[in-house]
Amino acid sequence: MTISNRTPLLDTVKTPDDLRKLAPDQLPQLADELRTELIDAVSVTGGHLGAGLGVVELTVAIHYLFNTPHDRLIWDVGHQAYPHKILTGRRDRIRTLRQPDGLSGFTKRSESEYDPFGAGHSSTSISAGLGMAVASSLKGEDSRNVIAVIGDGSMSAGMAYEAMNNAGAMDKRLIIILNDNDMSIAPPVGALSAYLARTTSSSTFLKVRDIGKQIAHSLPNFLERSAARAEEFTRHLFTGGTLFEELGLYYVGPIDGHDFDHLLPVLTNVRDADAGAVLIHCVTQKGKGYAPAENSADKYHGVTKFNVITGAQDKSKSPHPSFTKVFGEALVEQARKDDRVVAITAAMPSGTGLDAFAGEFPERYFDVGIAEQHAVTFAAGLATEGIKPFCAIYSTFLQRGYDQLVHDVAVQHLPVRFVLDRAGLVGADGGTHAGTFDLAFLSCLPDFVIMAPSDEAELKNMVATAAAIDDRPSAIRYPRGDGYGAEMPAEGMPLEIGKGRIVREGSAVAILSLGTRLQESLKAADKLAAMGLSTTVADARFAKPLDRELIRQLARHHAVLVTVEEGSSGGFGSHVLEFLAREGLLDQGLKVRPLVLPDTFLDHGKQEALYEAAGLNASGIVNAAVGALGVANAVPLDGRA
Repeated sequence: MTISNRTPLLDTVKTPDDLRKLAPDQLPQLADELRTELIDAVSVTGGHLGAGLGVVELTVAIHYLFNTPHDRLIWDVGHQAYPHKILTGRRDRIRTLRQPDGLSGFTKRSESEYDPFGAGHSSTSISAGLGMAVASSLKGEDSRNVIAVIGDGSMSAGMAYEAMNNAGAMDKRLIIILNDNDMSIAPPVGALSAYLARTTSSSTFLKVRDIGKQIAHSLPNFLERSAARAEEFTRHLFTGGTLFEELGLYYVGPIDGHDFDHLLPVLTNVRDADAGAVLIHCVTQKGKGYAPAENSADKYHGVTKFNVITGAQDKSKSPHPSFTKVFGEALVEQARKDDRVVAITAAMPSGTGLDAFAGEFPERYFDVGIAEQHAVTFAAGLATEGIKPFCAIYSTFLQRGYDQLVHDVAVQHLPVRFVLDRAGLVGADGGTHAGTFDLAFLSCLPDFVIMAPSDEAELKNMVATAAAIDDRPSAIRYPRGDGYGAEMPAEGMPLEIGKGRIVREGSAVAILSLGTRLQESLKAADKLAAMGLSTTVADARFAKPLDRELIRQLARHHAVLVTVEEGSSGGFGSHVLEFLAREGLLDQGLKVRPLVLPDTFLDHGKQEALYEAAGLNASGIVNAAVGALGVANAVPLDGRA
């Protein structure tokens, strides 16, 4: 075994079994070394840093005291799970984080037995943990502990409260650790609160409380109510957690999440107590132990590769603005012209480009927290009163508000404007964050306008288009990344609804592209031209309503029609095929090849490499076209050509 000068103790820990051999007084040194390793690794790979730095001591304490993986440990979202990965046999691969064929940036069941539940979206840990706890009880495995670690941001989602309400009512053994690193919902953490946390988490205290409740239940109603009020008053005279207690959980805390003298006794008490659902309120500091992260506004939540000494991030410099920035600026332009324009985000102000809007129009900007369901219906309520809501939510996160999107918006034909950033493949975040399904789940909704810009200039015009739509819902989807250097209009101008455009004229092959694959479609047309195949390239602009006349024209005057989209099967291409079939446009021998993302969840990797593997680059488009024509030596695309 090689021992490093920087991490001599961590070098002896390959798994939690090794960790449990250490003495308690060695844990602070191990935590320091683990923090050093985390900073060094993420500086090489990029990823989520601040959250992991904040839970180093908590991660060490949990694995030290609980028998993982027999005891189930669930990390909400997984942003904070990098230290957990280092301690659970994956340190030798930690510098492959978010790299092709490397470790996932989130917990993943197929990656390790120490990851009992995969996570990419937030607020799922308590529900999953309760399911595991109930399963253990049904199987007679009552010795198993289930621990769910959830951040205060994730606690803003309704699903977390639904789960806590159910857990409290079922009284199943479940340990919930609230990692509070931002909300400041607790009084200052100090010696008194630490003492009270140790006391109220002790088995004696928990048993006394249970006995008191049982005695109270046997009293006449008016005495039971008086006894309950007295118990609650004396408990909350010294501790917080009224809300959690009302949900039926035992509340313990707050405790200092960076002090092993606080963590170890409380976790030991809760582990050994014969109690139902317990919530431990643990106060931590995001970015703890790394000055650049501590001093950063976002605590280095997500970072690119960076210099460990200075903290300077290695950000690639593009000459073109990102689609996110273009949207943000275009919405500000619309808001200046119309005071009914408002912006809504679900805890992603900078990620959706709304930080500029928030700065200029704070009274018309609403961050509802991690609550996509609420965001959608909140926007619907605004729309009923003549306000123009732009609801900016990542494509993958809008899935969480789908019932509200259908029932509260689409059924009522309300003009809510959805802006879906990160549509298509997202690269390093992988399958949990890829916006692959929005075209399919939106296109099936009646009277819904769906737009996809081919470049940044088109995006600016589509924001203006959405602002002008006042009789039905609409959506704009665009990818993660930078624009292409398109000449920007002085101001956004509304497009004609449901009308695409011909970008290049040809005669043999027609490529109908939706979204930013237009650039690859033009490259494909050049390659086909070099093969003697004259090619038309069209930009659909709208997935719904379809430009029927454009599709008829392409179908009648070309031998092959290739549709291209950055989405799953069931989206744009499927609707084009259905239209062609209904119109009888397939009856004269037209060959159609719809190119979509493969029917699988794609792992993390470089965006363009993933699109190449999916056949959605120029070569893939060419292969589909020549394969349909029966040209010799054509390479079939994923068996679909």
